[in-house]
Amino acid sequence: MMVRKAAIIAASMLLLLAFVSMNDDVSQFLASLKYREVKTASVQFSNSQPERERLLSLINAEAEKRNILPVNARIDRVWRAIPGYNGLEVDVEKTLEAALLAPPAESISYIFKEVEPEIKLNDLGPHPIYRGNPNKKMISLMINVAWGNEYIDSILKTLKREKVKATFFLDGSWLNKNAEIAKRIQADGHEMSNHAYTHPDMSALNRQAQYNQIAKTEALLKSSLNVNNRWFAPPSGAFNEATVQIAEEMGLKTVLWTIDTIDWQKPAADTIVRKIAQKLEPGSLILMHPTSSTRDALAGIIATAKEKGYAIGTVSETLSSKRLTAAVERAD
Repeated sequence: MMVRKAAIIAASMLLLLAFVSMNDDVSQFLASLKYREVKTASVQFSNSQPERERLLSLINAEAEKRNILPVNARIDRVWRAIPGYNGLEVDVEKTLEAALLAPPAESISYIFKEVEPEIKLNDLGPHPIYRGNPNKKMISLMINVAWGNEYIDSILKTLKREKVKATFFLDGSWLNKNAEIAKRIQADGHEMSNHAYTHPDMSALNRQAQYNQIAKTEALLKSSLNVNNRWFAPPSGAFNEATVQIAEEMGLKTVLWTIDTIDWQKPAADTIVRKIAQKLEPGSLILMHPTSSTRDALAGIIATAKEKGYAIGTVSETLSSKRLTAAVERAD
């Protein structure tokens, strides 16, 4: 009896599926159930040609108002290379498909796609970078590491607790001696980048010596951590035109900072936090080191950024042209 009943149910389902596959209106009706429970027996379907054309006209007209043009990367007189920022464009086809599936009188939900700028950061050539695009409400924590192992664990715990990823620029000689600590930093999801090999004044070195400083650390990042790096931070911010050109030839962009915590002078934590609060702006790159001052100020820096509505990402994320989530952008 149970077998017979199951067979009848299966046969009925096959008939229904065949019927649905041959009947667009019924198929459209079933799809609409995903959006809203149907409360009436008389259902109007929006896949007729006149309705499609009406919706398409509405969407095209609205798209012109809603589209946001991308911002090209550019060279600024003060900030030098500034990344671009993607625009937003209504995806007309996907928006139309969704509107046709929606029940009658349902407001149109617009679906967007990102549009890259014509001029990107890599198109600008060898120029230093001090900040991200001012339209992108994201900041980065740059942690340059050449000493200070005793504070790294505390810094990592704070970053993990706050769910924040930073970019650690590693001195090569430090990495050579502290590969296990570096692997621990990397395991927490932080970005690992190049800070030369012996923390020299790059501007005082000849071209070959500068190349060796960057290349040796780059090779170590690859062999020790399997990192495909994109950034070079010159020690103490000392560089010249040759530094930037050499890094560019090696596929690296030279990154400086927007705000310096000057934590190596051991200022009080609240002094650092106040400084960040006063100077923070979209695209800020905040320089710090594994010092006691940064250990004590880090939670306050993060809290200040979040209170102001900033997303906190790696240097790669902040300097990317990709847009932030709508929730972050609407915070303004």
